[in-house]
Amino acid sequence: MSARGTALVTGASSGIGAAVAAALVARGYKVYGTSRNPEKVNAPVRGVTYLALDLSDEASIEACAAAAGDVDVLINNAGESQSGPFEELPMDAVRRLFQLNVFGAVRLSQLLLPGMRERRRGRVVMVGSMLASFPLAYRSSYVASKAAIKGFALAARREYAPYGVGITTVEPGSIATGISERRTQYVADGSPFRAAYDTMLAALNRNEANGISAEKVAAKVVSAVEAGRPRPLYAVGSNAPVVFALRRVLSRGAAERMVARRHGLR
Repeated sequence: MSARGTALVTGASSGIGAAVAAALVARGYKVYGTSRNPEKVNAPVRGVTYLALDLSDEASIEACAAAAGDVDVLINNAGESQSGPFEELPMDAVRRLFQLNVFGAVRLSQLLLPGMRERRRGRVVMVGSMLASFPLAYRSSYVASKAAIKGFALAARREYAPYGVGITTVEPGSIATGISERRTQYVADGSPFRAAYDTMLAALNRNEANGISAEKVAAKVVSAVEAGRPRPLYAVGSNAPVVFALRRVLSRGAAERMVARRHGLR
C-alpha cells in the first residue's frame, strides 16, 4: 500500500473520474480506476490500474470490490446523465439510471465500508450534482438519482463517523467534460413539451460548454478526501458560493424560478 493508502475511482476512463484518478496519483495514492471495458480506455491515466466494473451487474460489482482489496478511499463517480419530460420517461430507462447512479454505488460502498470501519479509517465520496440542490425541469430522473445518493451519504455519515470513516458528497455545477454529447434523452414524437425542452437543453449545453474543468472538480474531491473532518457537502462550479448563499435567503419558489430563468424557462 502507498503512504497515503489505496483509492478506487469509478468511471475513471474520462471526465471527472479520470481527473480525480490523476489527482490522487499525484498525491501519492495507489489508485484503481474502473471502466466497463478497461482494455478500451482511450487515454489511460498514468499510474492508474484499471478494473472492470459494470454497475448494472451485481457479480461485476462484487468482483471489482474483491479485485481492489483493502480500499481506503472510494470515489463513487460513474453514472449516467438523463433528461426528458417527466411523463415521457420510460420506466426501464429510469430503473437503469437508478441502478447506475444510486444502487450500484450503494452496493459497492457496502462491500468496501466494512474494511474501512475495521481499520478505523477511510473516505467515501459520492459525486453528485448541484441539480440535487437546485432541481431543473426536464431533468427529473437525474435530479432524483443525485438527491438519492446524497441522501444515503447524509444519513450514513453518522453511522461511520465514530469509526474514523468520513462519507461526503461533492456537487459539481456545470462542467466542460463533453457530457452533453453522452446524455440519454427521452422525448416522445409530437411531445407537447418539445419547445420548452429544447430551450432548456440548449441552455444546459451552453452552460456546460462554458463550465469549469474536470480538474477543478477533482481538486474539490481531493480536499474532501483529505479533510480532517469532511463536511457533509462540497459544491464547486456554477458560482456555487453565491447560489448556495442565495438559496438560504430565498423562498423555495424564488429559488426554483432562478434556476428556471438560467435555463430559459418561465
